[in-house]
Amino acid sequence: MSEHALRASARGLLRSKSLWLPSALILGLLSLVLSLLYLGANNDPVGSMKDLPIALVNADQGTQVAGKQINLGAQITPQISGAADLKGKVAWKLVDRHTADDLLAKDEAFGALVIPEDFSASVAALAGPAHHEAHPPTMTVLTNPAAGSFGSSMAAEINRKVVQSTSAQVGVQLAQVLSQQAAHQAATGSAEQPTAPGAAAQLMIADPVKATVEEGYPLGHHSGLGLSAFFYTLVLVLGGMLGANVIHAQVDTALGYLANDKGPFRTVKPVQHISRVRHFAVGSVLMLILSMLTSALAMAAAVGIIGIDASHLPMLWIFGTCATAAMGITALALLAALGTPGPIVSMLVLIGLAIPSAGATIPLQALPGFYRFLADFEPFRQVVDGVRAILYFDAQAAAGLGRAWTMVGIGFAVALILGVAITHLYDRKGLHRTAPPRTGITACPAEPTRA
Repeated sequence: MSEHALRASARGLLRSKSLWLPSALILGLLSLVLSLLYLGANNDPVGSMKDLPIALVNADQGTQVAGKQINLGAQITPQISGAADLKGKVAWKLVDRHTADDLLAKDEAFGALVIPEDFSASVAALAGPAHHEAHPPTMTVLTNPAAGSFGSSMAAEINRKVVQSTSAQVGVQLAQVLSQQAAHQAATGSAEQPTAPGAAAQLMIADPVKATVEEGYPLGHHSGLGLSAFFYTLVLVLGGMLGANVIHAQVDTALGYLANDKGPFRTVKPVQHISRVRHFAVGSVLMLILSMLTSALAMAAAVGIIGIDASHLPMLWIFGTCATAAMGITALALLAALGTPGPIVSMLVLIGLAIPSAGATIPLQALPGFYRFLADFEPFRQVVDGVRAILYFDAQAAAGLGRAWTMVGIGFAVALILGVAITHLYDRKGLHRTAPPRTGITACPAEPTRA
């Protein structure tokens, strides 16, 4: 007499609390945690801003007015750097123009504000007898989209407001000087009668300083306004995380732990025992070697087909390979340690916690403290710094590539050591993955023997 496999009904499954409760708990917690992480990071960038680095350049040479040397640049620079409303929010770097350009080119400043050489002279010209013909004084706002378009925009907006407040202060001083000149002419009975400035001149005097905006460190047209590094990093991270899940499943299928489903067709290989350490080792070797392929194909699609601006292609391929392998082995270690919850935990570690704290879209200096803490060790931030340095900053170690290499190497080593240590511990305790044969129930009956 043949035995039949146990059958389940759809209605019975839907009535099962053991199916509903874990599913509801896991999905509900994921939605709650991801909402908290992503929206919490982006809720108030301006209010969370702390020590946003901006270069401040005073190139003003000063000028002579009535036999006295004046230098308005030296006067307003400490007022800008010591402004109470920006204290703690902006970290002003008081440097010369060459150093400011160097900071922008090394991803060490989100922008710069430059007081030009003729600033005092152009302001003084407005108070002269031919002020209606004078050119308005300017201050130059330098952007740095390579450091991140959002961070560069924040710095540019701060600099524009600084120019506005400076212009208001200079306008008050100009009005006082012109008033004193008119009073002096009237008191001395000068033959040249003072004339009241016209409406256009009054507007220029009230708001004399204008802001000119320039790209301090220009990017190419095919750089996604500074976001191509973020999306390229996302490809590498997903390649590692998803690749680990694929490799883990393929190894299990080859060992007979999982069935191989292709549409309606299913094949199951005989179960072959292998220790957990060797299972993890096989997956890690596959991940390392296949990362070379995935990094090359990602670069071929991004650079060769889409045409993003990129140089140092060998470096980009090698770094992408190492980053993908580090991410993949981290995910494999979590799968080996946690089993079924491994993919969820790896998604939270490599994506959920990592992207909001990466500083790739919103700068780290505009994130709440918790995310700045995560950024010290979360892998996404380390990889995006390296990719940004390669794509935008001539692969300079000082632009973040040196730290990125160090952290990727540490992450790779830690994941490998933990994966081996945990699987070795499981093996020593006899917690093998091969399930013992069940008794009393036969899921797939064998053919009856014949005499």
